[in-house]
Amino acid sequence: MPQGFPLRKWVRGGGKHRSITALNYSLGRGDVCSGADGDALRVTLGKSSSFLTLPHSSSPFLPLKAAHMFSPGQENIPSSPASTKGPVKYGELIVLGCNGSLPNGDKGRRKSRFALCRRNKANGVKPSTVHSSCTPQAAKAVSNKEQHSISYTLSRAQTVVVEYTQDGSTDMFQIQVDGQTVQSTISRFACRIICQRDAPFTARIYAAGFDSSKNIFLGEKAAKWRMQDGQMDGLTTNGVLVMHPRQGFTQGSKPGLWREISVCGNVFTLRETRSSQQRGKMMEPECNELVDGSLVDLCGATLLWRTAEGLAHTPTVKHLEALRQELNAGRPQCPVGLNTLAFPSMRRKDVLDEKQPWAYLRCGHVHGYHGWGGRRNPEVEAECQERECPMCRTRGPYKPLWLGCEAAFYLDAEPPTHTFIPCGHVCSAKTAAYWSQIPLPHGTHTFHSACPFCIEALSGEAGCIKLIFQSPLD
Repeated sequence: MPQGFPLRKWVRGGGKHRSITALNYSLGRGDVCSGADGDALRVTLGKSSSFLTLPHSSSPFLPLKAAHMFSPGQENIPSSPASTKGPVKYGELIVLGCNGSLPNGDKGRRKSRFALCRRNKANGVKPSTVHSSCTPQAAKAVSNKEQHSISYTLSRAQTVVVEYTQDGSTDMFQIQVDGQTVQSTISRFACRIICQRDAPFTARIYAAGFDSSKNIFLGEKAAKWRMQDGQMDGLTTNGVLVMHPRQGFTQGSKPGLWREISVCGNVFTLRETRSSQQRGKMMEPECNELVDGSLVDLCGATLLWRTAEGLAHTPTVKHLEALRQELNAGRPQCPVGLNTLAFPSMRRKDVLDEKQPWAYLRCGHVHGYHGWGGRRNPEVEAECQERECPMCRTRGPYKPLWLGCEAAFYLDAEPPTHTFIPCGHVCSAKTAAYWSQIPLPHGTHTFHSACPFCIEALSGEAGCIKLIFQSPLD
């Protein structure tokens, strides 16, 4: 059991992780940084209709509406905050489970990642006046749609209202979840990210987000308390969990500990249960600043934060394509059929090909598809639990191999030599080892490691294995 976790069941397998199928956004009036009518980032979870939404407007927090479509190419957004040729990019949010794009490709508003860029006009806010009783001023702050406020309901007779004023030095982005999921009660206004407009462009995360009336309401059952400086703080129903990697998002990275972020951005250990009213221990030395490789879990969707500087040192899609071509140029062969194997192109990354490499995931031997010792239908075979490897007689899952195409998930630019078990997604050794060690929150009570490219729970002792390719005989 990983250190630093409450008494919960931490599993490597045992049930499917939530299925994330889409991330959707609309941009306003042809401007990457701002839109007069607001922008939206949408994530569809499984068969439900839950959405992850980032309001993105020059006028702070206008009602969320569809705006004019504008889909800039990824290469058109500068990768470094220091760039003066375009809008400053703070970083990107990438949804785990999207392997570089949606199954049918990123089209129009439907995307698997979203870039946070400096706005033309700052829209950040910061706390100011605290109203400890139901005064006319407090009621006015809540009803005023031009005034940001957070209401903490202590009892039916007492509500503390904290007014927020505009902060010209920051930009605010909100992550909003709409709809309902089958196994999760995700907070509709999940969290907000505040970015400093000037170098070093620090990004900080806070639980809860302002609704279209610029209010946040923490009900009577929500965990809340008064701090020593007189300000209020609290936690959302299922919480916003964050994990910062140790030693950065590099080849030497190690998973950090999961923490919970409060409404005011304070850091706490995890609650005994995710929706408990009893908060964890406050970790004063730690802060809510997002670093390259930080993971944000919203109890239904997990996001990876990559800074602009970190992305500048990340392998590109072109580099992954070059590695694919180099691997295929080695002409690996099936030891049974002696036919040449080849990974399909990035555009056909989810379509079974006749030259598709398959592997026995218990031993790592790579074959082409064959019917030796099993069924002769590849589509049925993909669902089969175990088969015996003709090379070493080891029994284990026999699955097709797929290249991991989301470059932001890679820790290095090394060749793809390892595969996750049991999904068959292939990536570099350091990348596979790192993600296999991360316990991702699963539901409201458990943790398990999962493949970042498809979010399927990992199995086996290590969660991944080195592939053994056979070179051509000629």
